[in-house]
Amino acid sequence: MANSNSSSYTTGVEETKRSTEVCLTFPPKVISPGLATILVEKDKDEKLMTYSGPRLHCQMVVIFVLTQIIHSLLKKLGLPLFISQILAGILLSPMLFSDRHSLVNISEDSVSVLGTVGALGFVFFLFLSGVKMDLNLTLKSGKKAICIGLLTVVLPLIFCMTTIKNLHPEGNEFSNKSFFLAVTYSGTSFPVIHSLLSELKILNSELGRLGLSAALIGDIVTLVLTVFSLWVKTGIEKGIKEALMDVGLALLFIVIVVFVLRPVMKWMVKRTPEAGQIKDICFFIVVLAFMMSPRFTKLFRVYFLFGPFILGLAVPDGPPLGSALVEKLDPIISGLFLPIFATTCGLRFDPSYFKDSTKFAYHQAIGAVVTLLIKFVVSLLVPLLCKMPTRDSFALAFIMISKGIVEMGSYSIMNDSRVISEDIFTHMTIVIILVASIVPILVKKLYDPSRKYLCFQKRTIMNSKLNQELRLISCVHVPSNVSSIINLFNASCLTRDSSIALDVLHLVKLSGRATPLFIAHHKQKKTQPNKSYSENVVLAFEQFERDNREAVSVNVFTAVSPPNLMYDDICNLAMDRLTSFIILPFHRRWYIDGSIESEDQTIRSLNFDILERAPCSIGILVEGRRNLKGSNVRDPLASNNSSSYNIAVIFMGGQDDREALALAKRISQDKNVSLTVIHFKAANSLGAILTENDRMLDDAMLSDIKQSTCLTYIEKQVKDGPETSNYLRSIVEDYQLIIVGRRYKRENPQTSGLQEWCEFPEIGIIGDLLSSADFIGNYSLLIVQQQQQRTT
Repeated sequence: MANSNSSSYTTGVEETKRSTEVCLTFPPKVISPGLATILVEKDKDEKLMTYSGPRLHCQMVVIFVLTQIIHSLLKKLGLPLFISQILAGILLSPMLFSDRHSLVNISEDSVSVLGTVGALGFVFFLFLSGVKMDLNLTLKSGKKAICIGLLTVVLPLIFCMTTIKNLHPEGNEFSNKSFFLAVTYSGTSFPVIHSLLSELKILNSELGRLGLSAALIGDIVTLVLTVFSLWVKTGIEKGIKEALMDVGLALLFIVIVVFVLRPVMKWMVKRTPEAGQIKDICFFIVVLAFMMSPRFTKLFRVYFLFGPFILGLAVPDGPPLGSALVEKLDPIISGLFLPIFATTCGLRFDPSYFKDSTKFAYHQAIGAVVTLLIKFVVSLLVPLLCKMPTRDSFALAFIMISKGIVEMGSYSIMNDSRVISEDIFTHMTIVIILVASIVPILVKKLYDPSRKYLCFQKRTIMNSKLNQELRLISCVHVPSNVSSIINLFNASCLTRDSSIALDVLHLVKLSGRATPLFIAHHKQKKTQPNKSYSENVVLAFEQFERDNREAVSVNVFTAVSPPNLMYDDICNLAMDRLTSFIILPFHRRWYIDGSIESEDQTIRSLNFDILERAPCSIGILVEGRRNLKGSNVRDPLASNNSSSYNIAVIFMGGQDDREALALAKRISQDKNVSLTVIHFKAANSLGAILTENDRMLDDAMLSDIKQSTCLTYIEKQVKDGPETSNYLRSIVEDYQLIIVGRRYKRENPQTSGLQEWCEFPEIGIIGDLLSSADFIGNYSLLIVQQQQQRTT
């Protein structure tokens, strides 16, 4: 057996007056000889949980299992995962588990190992939070965001200090750390608010952008006030000379980071090829600098948590360096280490201190609650004075008072460092749990960005006059989407009489930064410095506009946001620009030989979200199909010497088919476009689902088609889906573009029997049929959905 040495020490702090005795075993037991060896030897003193390695593994398993069980019960109430992690820690605390050799051993060596792993995750989290933040946005924040961010920190701080002074008039504001604690109560945490907005899926909404901007300002003010409070406290306790020394060393640390480390990292970025990945050696250098930052902060007398955060701020956000750090480190930090840290914070919670609190702790708790209320009132009044809707103002107020892992981590570290007592930590934990539980529920009830998409005005092609400019949005994900969209409009033979106002939205995945971007390229001569998100897209569509002067006006936008929230950027732009039609690229692309080039399920999910929410009509463009026999065939809509473009509309009835026909009629105004309308009619009317109103509207629209001498009308009687499929297979090679209605979840005699073979039901039965590999042809496909009128 290893020898055991015991050591004890007593720590006295002005608020706590507590002593702690710690017994440690030397040398420490890390790796066990194995469960089988322990069982065979049957040594009563040798237990698997006495070894820190197996114990840590078991503790991690228990933490994650318990967290997921709790979250599965609480997520139905709208509570975030953070609350489940804290509650898991409380359930595993000494209240329930006190056996020295239990699975969640609470002995000093057990807690120190688990706490060290969690603390490492928290420090990494602060570093990555700094990497994601873009301080340049503070210069672009509007007056509203600056006022909210500044006032929601300063005014609550003043009220908090006044309240504590009135409750404890004999105290000194700085010697008893009241000012420092008041700053923590009134502070704003950008990472916490960003996490809340992401979880509620309103990150790139109008309210979300305002909340992020205000949080960024508030976080910077909080950081400055925290550092200032530490300097003042040092000056009072140790003298002005020591305080000035701290100020000088801290400024020197910032100068080194800004003027040495940041230029070095920018040099790394410049040496990285455009759209290329950062070199591994550069990545490891930055991580090494992060690992050394706590040591440097001690050397420069900076609070050790500020070092990693400030270093993160110095990292150029976005690709290639910022995105590489976030993509490689964030999954393991957010998924493994940070949940362990949150649970260890819950392990420190002991409700017995709530009953035996000192008068000072009660005063601090009252000050914290008053600060929270004042912060809420200020966050509410400023937006109301700026004439923001009442519900949105209340939602923003709740967002600005949100608490989370940053506050919990700060109080835990202060508790471990004896800066605050156990009873203060207990009060603050209760406040954080209550606020973090209530805020997401109330914000979700108050603010629903999809409400503004409930458009009562009809924005469809059918309701657009033929001689009136048609407003369109085209979405671009990859370069091939650009050529497909341009070729589609070239095939339309645009003229001054059938002009379009085209808004191109380049959608870029948010990576390596926390704040979404929305760039209007027509309002600035060039994109942001060192950011060439859409340079090629802008150039391509500027050339397209020059080639179609007086027939096309183009504006290019770039939206940098999380993939699951891109629909909000598209719908917002459609609302602002009074758009009638949105063109979305299909999620699957093909090589020239007909094999699948790529299939992006993220784009598919985005398209489905837009189809459900869009405030106007929508079209999904399937890029030109290639001949599966392997012949080298050009894009069917690409410019060529042909004097005519052959376009077909598949018509079966209903609002989507009428919208598709309206689009085709608008395209066919030019004499170079040959339009064929193929009307599939059921051989018998059994099972037909069209209403009488739909039939009347269909007949009215088809009557114009039948009477037109410029169009070809074909009426085809079919009895079931296979007959429709066979006929379509025989005629698809005659057309360069086929337009169909989406007709989602609508099956009639003409399509009966095809539903069970549908691979992509979101584009409708006929759309899925024509986009399948079974159809050999060189044509593009456009699936159209008319604006859905929603009233709730």
